[in-house]
Amino acid sequence: MSSPSLKVLVYSDDANVRRQVLLALGRRLHPDLPEMEYVEVATEPVVLQQMDAGGIDLVVLDGEAVPAGGMGIAKQLKDEIYQCPPVLVLVGRPQDAWLATWSRAEAVAPHPIDPLQLAEVALRLLRPLTSPTAG
Repeated sequence: MSSPSLKVLVYSDDANVRRQVLLALGRRLHPDLPEMEYVEVATEPVVLQQMDAGGIDLVVLDGEAVPAGGMGIAKQLKDEIYQCPPVLVLVGRPQDAWLATWSRAEAVAPHPIDPLQLAEVALRLLRPLTSPTAG
């Protein structure tokens, strides 16, 4: 039985950060979940283009990216996209986590990336999307 993949958009202006996210999450986050495919994005306009195209299941945004930070992009996505998928923002300082409330991101994870913590947070966001009662 083949299940569709989960599509994850990963935004950072830093290719190393994007690579760390992909390595932390891997091809399959959990045996109960489908494989994941990634859309790597380095600029805000391409984030918006990809999100407008649809089909994204999880958005991972680098809160430390420049010139457009992940918090501002998260806020824009939540304001403008009907039924926006869950958003996870990488924050550089623990005290920045409160900004997730303003940005309406569902979760934050620390920067630099802790692979176990990032995987745990992503799993918490993706599991409801794949449950039999999802929808």
